[in-house]
Parts: sequence; C-alpha cells; structure tokens
Amino acid sequence: MKVEARVFDVTTVFFFLSAIVYGFWAKEPVGTVGLILSGGLSLIVGSYFHFIARRLAQRPEDNPDAEISDGAGELGFFSPGSYWPVALAASAALAGLALAFWQIWLLVIAMVLVLIAIGGLVFEYHTRPDHD
Repeated sequence: MKVEARVFDVTTVFFFLSAIVYGFWAKEPVGTVGLILSGGLSLIVGSYFHFIARRLAQRPEDNPDAEISDGAGELGFFSPGSYWPVALAASAALAGLALAFWQIWLLVIAMVLVLIAIGGLVFEYHTRPDHD
C-alpha cells in the first residue's frame, strides 16, 4: 500500500501547488476552491493508505528489489457468479432516473433498493461465526 500512498501524496502536493499558482494567476475563487478540495480529498485517501500500509505485511509491489515470481499465487476470493452487481446497477439507474425527472417517491423506492442491493453484495458470502 506504500506505492498507492505515494501516488496520492504526489497528487496532493500537485493539487495544493496548483491551487496556489491558480489563485494568484487567475484570481478566480471557484477554481481555487475546487483545487483545494481536490487536494483535500487526495490527502484523505493518501492518509488512509498510509494507515493501512502500517498494518499490512510488505507486498511485492512495495519492495523495489522484488521479482515477478514474488507476486505469484492466490490473489484472493472472487465471486464466480453473482447477480447483486446487476441489481445494484439497476437500482442506481432507477435512482438516476428519479433524480433526472425529480420524482421523490421513485427516488425513495430506488434508494431502498440501492441499500438492499449493497447489503446483498456485501453479505453474499457472510457466514455466522462458529460457536462450539
């Protein structure tokens, strides 16, 4: 995660320096505020990656002397087939239509469907803990 943290550190510095230069050069507040907020969001993500990098063991991506074979092996669990992403996309599309036509009743229904689809996606493979 250190590589990802460095990427966001660089983008944070870029956004803040761009905000300073843009603020003095263009004297336009909206763009300056947008660059400052972009830098802040980049700082949040970079800080999260720094926090996570301390808790994880070193990955091959973080080792500059790593070989390609160091990254071989199982990468994790990927769902072989799930319909929850389709349900999530459909409910998000319904929410978008409800916003586009400003139908509040439809937006409420769509948001409930979005929450159900997110819950189904997150807890699809969740099992209860074993109590002996």
